[in-house]
Amino acid sequence: NQPQGAMYAFPSITLPPKAIAAAKDAGKVPDTFYALALLEATGIVVVPGSGFGQKEGTWHFRTTFLPPESEMTDVVDRMTAFHADFMGKYA
Repeated sequence: NQPQGAMYAFPSITLPPKAIAAAKDAGKVPDTFYALALLEATGIVVVPGSGFGQKEGTWHFRTTFLPPESEMTDVVDRMTAFHADFMGKYA
């Protein structure tokens, strides 16, 4: 069956203290800092989880799976590479 709607996911992300400090220095909430970095590096848009009332001290983002199925592997690979680079920079 063809999907009849969007699919949302709210992955949690563990951000290292250096990333949290960099977000604070930039005047951003840590998950917003992460989401903006993802957008700038990959063009992939996610919504910071802090806008959805997440538990204090935890970080998430919301994503909607909209790309055609044939592009999903590329999108996931780009997100994975970004996350590895981000963690390497701030770990």
